[in-house]
Order: sequence, then structure tokens, then C-alpha cells
Amino acid sequence: MKKALAAAFALAFSLAGCGGGASSAASPSSAASAGSGAASASASQTETGGEPVELTVFAAASLTETLNRIAEDYKVVAPNVTLTFNFDSSGTLKTQIQEGAVCDVFLSAGQKQMDQLDKTADASVNTEGLDFVAEGTRVNLLENKVALCVAEGSDASIASFDDLAKALEGTDILMAMGNSDVPVGQYTQQILAYYNLDEEALANAGKITYGSNVKEVTTQITEGSVDCGVVYCTDAFSAGITPVDYATEEMCGQVIYPAAVLNVSQHSEEAQAFLDYLQTDAAMQVFEEVGFSPVK
Repeated sequence: MKKALAAAFALAFSLAGCGGGASSAASPSSAASAGSGAASASASQTETGGEPVELTVFAAASLTETLNRIAEDYKVVAPNVTLTFNFDSSGTLKTQIQEGAVCDVFLSAGQKQMDQLDKTADASVNTEGLDFVAEGTRVNLLENKVALCVAEGSDASIASFDDLAKALEGTDILMAMGNSDVPVGQYTQQILAYYNLDEEALANAGKITYGSNVKEVTTQITEGSVDCGVVYCTDAFSAGITPVDYATEEMCGQVIYPAAVLNVSQHSEEAQAFLDYLQTDAAMQVFEEVGFSPVK
């Protein structure tokens, strides 16, 4: 099995050309990015008769569209592997893992949630001494951007984060953001702090509404129930929204998505193989199409 996977990936790499709640394997979509190399890899693995394996992947809600597309491509590379996804906020997923949910691979939208499961992380973050990350598997997989989006038809004159800060200080406005346990909410909190804005006071004044994950925030913007909201640029792309501004690193730091195999996985070899595939040019092309970028 291990040799077959290695051979399949070697062939796929050589020929590769290069965008919540529980969800099973993705709905049908094109596997063109895997190309003929993936098809050849499929034939190689099929001949070896790999045993069927189901991998459970916990992933931040902002990865929903891209991972569902990549799952279709991966069927060609590893036809014996079935991917089952659980998409939600990284904080919710961290809690589910901690409470014993079956999970082979975890992809977080923030370092904090991964650190809280990693025994090698600083004790000030991993305060409970949790040990779920398999040694040597953790990688910084992707970088995203925090974006400010304005609802269509909003009367608020907002074209930048500077405008948003001024509006929150003085006018009648409603902004959507993620909860404090959601990475996009934590990045938004940093932006508010950058502008010396008091989140609690703004919320009490009825100027902030919350979402339990980034998809909920995006929906509030697209439905026009708020004037604006702070989401990832990738979610804005998927929802067909054009951001009016992007947060700088000075405002909220880098937006890094770490990924790791969990040491509770019963299929660690196959889990590592999938994580390796996510780092290939073929998979990265899918991520980049919606606005993700490799970590530099």
C-alpha cells in the first residue's frame, strides 16, 4: 500500500500543471487539474488493489468549496480512499476533537486552535496540555486575507477599514463579524483594537452582530441584513462579493492555515498521504483560484 501510494504521488507530481456542518465526499466537479498524471496514478493503484479507507477531515468552514473540489481530484489519485469532511469554525472543530470525535486530519483557519491541540505549543496557548497533533506532520498550508465587504444596497459610505472605523464611532451602522472563538472573529477583534475601538461597547450599542463561523457572516452580508462584514477574501470570492478593502499584516497579522495529521488517526499513512497531496501544485492551483496562496 505504502509503495503504491508513493508511486502514485511520484507520477502525479511529475505531470501536475500547476480556487458548515458535516459533509461527505464532494459533489461531482471537474478533475481536470489532476490531469492525465492522476489518471495514470489511479490505474497504478487500482492494479495493486488498495484496501478501502475512509478518512475523516475536520476543516475550517472557509475551506468548504476548495476541499470539495480537491476531493474529486483525489478520487483519481487514490481511488481506495473516501474523504468525509466536517466543516465548521476552527474553535468548534477543536472542541469536537478534544471531546473524542473521530478525526484523521485537521485544517484550522488559525494557529491558536491548532496550538491548543499541540503538545509542542507554548503552554500559555495549550493551557490544557492537550496532545492530538502527530509529531512531525504539522505544516503551515495556506495563507488567506481578511476582507471588508459591503452589502449591496447599503446606505453606509464605506470604502475602506478607515471608513468603517469612523462609521462605527459615529453613525448608525451594523457590522457582522465572527464570534470570539472563530479565527475570523479573532482577526476582526485585532482590527478593532488597531483602531482603538471598544468591541463590547459597540455590540451593546447595536452596531455589531455575530456569526458562529465565517459562512454565517458572509450570509449576513449577501442577504443585506447588515451594512458590512469582515470575512476572508476566499469566502467573498465564493459568494460573489467584491471586497472594498483588505486588512494589512499590521492590523491583524498573517492569516495562516495550519494542517496536521492527528495522533488518534487509525489511518495515519493514508492521512499523511492526503496531507502531502494538499501541498502539491495540482491542489494548490485549486486553492489559489479562490484567493488562497502558499505560505511564504
